[in-house]
Amino acid sequence: MSTTVENIQRQIGENPILIYMKGTPQLPQCGFSAQTVQALMACGERFAFVNVLDNPDIRAELPKVGNWPTFPQLWVEGELVGGCDIVVEMYENGELETLVKQAATRSQASEEGASKDA
Repeated sequence: MSTTVENIQRQIGENPILIYMKGTPQLPQCGFSAQTVQALMACGERFAFVNVLDNPDIRAELPKVGNWPTFPQLWVEGELVGGCDIVVEMYENGELETLVKQAATRSQASEEGASKDA
């Protein structure tokens, strides 16, 4: 059985755009998660999410993995982008959309390459 930290690392590695949040994108359970997910959805790309309220083990361990104490946390291509303030600021200045679209494009290209190899 894998540990919680291994599970988190797998999630981060397998999902090019991943948000750890309180609630779901359709029903955020805190204002910061709501703001962050709105900015992310406005970029127009698919993303994965983990509801930390349903996963207390992840909620407890993730702050140690990313050295970031609060939620939400946005991870793009295995790197922690940050929380609500950083994500909203990046959205407002156009950086978030660029980052998210580049990650989505690279992910699609690698998936197509993998399916050609299969």
